[in-house]
Amino acid sequence: MVRPMSQEIEPIHIIGGGLAGSEAAWQLAQAGVPVILHEMRPDRLTPAHETGGLAELVCSNSFRSDDAAYNAVGLLHAEMRLCGSLILAAADANRVPAGSALAVDRTAFSQAVEARLLAHPLVTLARGEIAGLPPEDWSSVIVATGPLTSPALSDAIRKLSGEDSLAFFDAIAPIVHRDSIDMNVAWFQSRYDKGGPDGDGADYINCPLDREQYTAFIQALISGEKTEFKDWERDTPYFEGCLPIEVMAERGPETLAYGPMKPVGLTDPHTGKRAHAVVQLRQDNALGTLFNIVGFQTKLKHAEQVRIFRMIPGLTQAEFARLGGIHRNTFMNSPSLLDATLRLKAMPRLRFAGQITGCEGYVESAAVGLMTGRFAAAERLGRTPVTPPATTAMGALLAHITGGADAQTFQPMNVNFGLFPDLTARDARGRPIKGRDRKAKMSERALADIQPWAHDAAQIAAE
Repeated sequence: MVRPMSQEIEPIHIIGGGLAGSEAAWQLAQAGVPVILHEMRPDRLTPAHETGGLAELVCSNSFRSDDAAYNAVGLLHAEMRLCGSLILAAADANRVPAGSALAVDRTAFSQAVEARLLAHPLVTLARGEIAGLPPEDWSSVIVATGPLTSPALSDAIRKLSGEDSLAFFDAIAPIVHRDSIDMNVAWFQSRYDKGGPDGDGADYINCPLDREQYTAFIQALISGEKTEFKDWERDTPYFEGCLPIEVMAERGPETLAYGPMKPVGLTDPHTGKRAHAVVQLRQDNALGTLFNIVGFQTKLKHAEQVRIFRMIPGLTQAEFARLGGIHRNTFMNSPSLLDATLRLKAMPRLRFAGQITGCEGYVESAAVGLMTGRFAAAERLGRTPVTPPATTAMGALLAHITGGADAQTFQPMNVNFGLFPDLTARDARGRPIKGRDRKAKMSERALADIQPWAHDAAQIAAE
């Protein structure tokens, strides 16, 4: 049930129409709180975005594992679905085959998110940049500008908080036209033939390299001409979870063969053998005409990308719909700057959501947007915001970015079981539960513990 719009309820302003901002807007509107969603695109584009669409995906089209039993990201998916997430609903409706992962047609996904928000009677979309701090008469604001926050707003936040924003480089993987891939060399297969709800266990295109081809490819990656950074960018660290492919190659000759190019779980049907290394491509749109090269985010110059990636067997005639790129992302030192409900301690009328808070990944960004929207809704409706239990994926992520992490060494973090409180349960012999059984028990506990929080938040609109 959605509370009808009331002149007595002052709207909440959201700056940024990405995953976090869109999810926050949806949660507020579903709770009966009017929302004005501000998005500067297409009036002003970022170095990574290409459209003005809400919830545009700029890197991968994958929301990663959808396995709620053994994977923390899949568990986060499940929790968000229970909370009526717009982002997960749009992802589910526009998924493409990706084995056990949840991947989407990025254009259809963005269009679906925007259409549902624009159709909601309590959501108003305002195009244009908010330069600097929001006006003082905006009593409640969610800043969900992501890791590509405009310089004016970023500088204002930095001055207000008294803290320098940390920064890291994030990179974009290239996308290839399906009909330019040589299927006489490549083949369809998911690792270990593991399929998802809409897949058949053959969701990825695989390009094999023997040892000699792999060695030549690694040497080309290392020697290829790279993007040159400006002086102020030179000391910015990479995020370990999204390293450029050539940076990984520089760490050792077999690093990629044990990383994104690992051949395990794959057998080349043309030879009946396992290759030394395999490059995988994942479907990027519903038509199946575009495939992105998994794990191949890069800072190689565009001409070098074409030359080097065409060294891969099966991609010798590849035509690229989009080449890779790199951009500088910023995030806050959230453990020192934000309170438990994501308010800026120096100015509590401002809340923050998404990757600017130091969470990493599409799903994590949307999850923080979901929580921020619910906290702001509760506050606007005269209720005390309640945080999700720390035993849940959302609660564990929230606890990490608002105080669980060391502020001195704070880095962007994906959700993982290492953020969860340990289990007190033991096996039949009284021993600690370990391995996959431990993950399954943590997931079972989380899904039970999230139910009251999801239910309680849902009642905001009914009261």
